Amino acid sequence: MSDPQRALIAGYGGDMNVALSVRDFLDRAETVYGDRVGIVDEPDQPAQGWGELTYSRIAELARAQAAALDEHGIGFGERVAVVSHNAARLMVSLFGVSGYGRVCVPINFRLNREEISYIVEHCGATMLLIDSELADALAGVDCRHRYVLGAEADESLYRFGVAPETWTPDEDATATVNYTSGTTARPKGVQMTHRSLWLNATTFGWAAGVSDRDVYLHTLPMFHCNGWGMPYAVSGAGACHIVLRKVDGAEILRRIERHGVTYLCGAPAVVAAVLDAAQEWEGDIPGSGRVRMTVAGAPPPTRTIERMETELGWEFMQLYGLTETAPYLTINRRRAEWDRLSPAERAVKLSRQGVPALGISLAVDDTGEVLARGNHVLTGYWEQPEASAEALAGGWFHTGDGGNIDEEGYLTLSDRKKDVIISGGENISSIEVEDALFAHEAVAEVAVIGVPDEKWGETVKALVVLAPAAAASEAELIEHCRRRLAHYKCPTSVEFRDELSRTATGKLQKYRLREPYWSDQDRQIN
Repeated sequence: MSDPQRALIAGYGGDMNVALSVRDFLDRAETVYGDRVGIVDEPDQPAQGWGELTYSRIAELARAQAAALDEHGIGFGERVAVVSHNAARLMVSLFGVSGYGRVCVPINFRLNREEISYIVEHCGATMLLIDSELADALAGVDCRHRYVLGAEADESLYRFGVAPETWTPDEDATATVNYTSGTTARPKGVQMTHRSLWLNATTFGWAAGVSDRDVYLHTLPMFHCNGWGMPYAVSGAGACHIVLRKVDGAEILRRIERHGVTYLCGAPAVVAAVLDAAQEWEGDIPGSGRVRMTVAGAPPPTRTIERMETELGWEFMQLYGLTETAPYLTINRRRAEWDRLSPAERAVKLSRQGVPALGISLAVDDTGEVLARGNHVLTGYWEQPEASAEALAGGWFHTGDGGNIDEEGYLTLSDRKKDVIISGGENISSIEVEDALFAHEAVAEVAVIGVPDEKWGETVKALVVLAPAAAASEAELIEHCRRRLAHYKCPTSVEFRDELSRTATGKLQKYRLREPYWSDQDRQIN
């Protein structure tokens, strides 16, 4: 018996209740698939990329990162914020930070400096890691330990040859805090435990059929619900990660062809980009008959589902969930019973949001709101007990989405009860956009709503009443917002009104404002 094996055996008592940890996925990959290439980093990035990394090397990097956190004096439970496009360094951090007892806070790189400053301060991060492309834009964002990711920072962020301090896994400890826009102007930090992330990754990976024969393309931002759990699930299965830094339809097809990709995830906007690129593609579509794709972030049009099968030859799967649920609540995947249906008929079946994940219970209350309960649901919002109590009232998570469950047990969404717009898979708080517009001196009243959009699912529209004798153009108000908000949050159109209809108590009824724009849609969510 080897000395490491003796040490391993001696380190445990008789308790077989083994705590779940996100590091389990990387530990298995290193043990079973150590010599296999685990990550192919993005070749086209401002910082020096890491090229191909075996799972042994990935595990070594994660340990070295944890040892460097020890050296910086960052203790267990402290927060490490990362603002980055998809990159091997970000993925390693999901293991090197969370897997060794700290809390990883992956931040949406599309946010502006003020928004990111708020998140870094609100979560109390003691270290901030910034993508080199964002260094200038985020120059004013301060933190006790601050690094711009790249070869120079690697010297300080990875301490090789030193064993990191031992962290005793606690599956109920917070592993990540993922900030999401909601009904408040400021984003809320969703606390995810090791247990919730572990069970989300394993049940989603199982439902999606992830195996060691897969090659996974990261078209989904890794910051978004920790890449929906795929960095964990794919690693645990010993499959290969192909890092894609920025979404481009033609480039997605090229990577699929070059690397033999079999699986990817993304919002309907990603599907639309690929379908557009496929129109110009010469030769057979890469991955036809081999690739499967999980789509979420917004319900895709039935026609898009059909086109994925008929034009791309890919298998379509649909996931429904939220940042607060890690995100996996339901899945809809082609069943054997549907094989004899036409692609159009099958697309109708697949347009439903799906059936509950293993271990998830769903219900619809008297108001039509979808409720969820299970292992993937957040423990609460970071430092926001009142919002946590409201979201988890009655022992159920209140999704804010309206829907129904049919006789086959499939959930179909019909409306969004929360005042949230989802554009291209990104949550946008209408209140935050309204606050920005109200800062313009010409605006007297404003209501921001989501309207259908073929590419993005829905897009932001502002209904504006100007102050007496004031003047402002649509372009002026949009530019005003772009100076204050991340650009994807800004209105794409402004409609001027003489008044905004209100209830007797003076409350805006946004569902009435939305109605004219959604009247020709099958449901009030796109």
